[in-house]
Amino acid sequence: MDEATLLRAARRGNLDAFNELVLAYQNRVYNLAYRIMGDPAAASDATQETFIAAYRKLSTFRGGSFRSWLLRIVTNRCYDELRRHKRRPIVSLDNLVEEANPALVNDDESPEERVGRWELARFLQEAITTLPQDQRIVLVLSDVEGMAYAEIAATVGVPVGTVKSRLARARARLRDILQARGELLPPAYRLEGEVKG
Repeated sequence: MDEATLLRAARRGNLDAFNELVLAYQNRVYNLAYRIMGDPAAASDATQETFIAAYRKLSTFRGGSFRSWLLRIVTNRCYDELRRHKRRPIVSLDNLVEEANPALVNDDESPEERVGRWELARFLQEAITTLPQDQRIVLVLSDVEGMAYAEIAATVGVPVGTVKSRLARARARLRDILQARGELLPPAYRLEGEVKG
């Protein structure tokens, strides 16, 4: 069944249809929550709460992008959790290494290259969690989820211009953080001496 058919069935109370939607979107919702929260357990909780809220509020979904609607719910859940704790999330470095996606492992990679990639991934996640919440959200939605500005604006509930400015500030901050730890970057991305052109 396609998404529209599943949505119609789920709105009529068909739990199996809603479960199909959960299966289709659970990884995306979890990944967004993880990037915002920086903690696997908190991301799992936010994901579960998102789908419970979505099921309860399915009658309020008025069409449009179901993905955007779900991502808005998880974004709001993460905002609420971060506000409640009034602290920056702590990233478990062990979890990032353990959760490496086996599909992304390159057998041609040396052990040193693999460790370097993992160190860079850990550092990037740490850097993302240092961003202010509003910048972190738009950065993840744009650069990790690949959403368009208009979709991000609808998800976050701000004008497109605000999305663009938050994204520009987030990218500039990440660039500064990465330049400070240039040794973690692959050689092609390091800024050493003059830029050759």
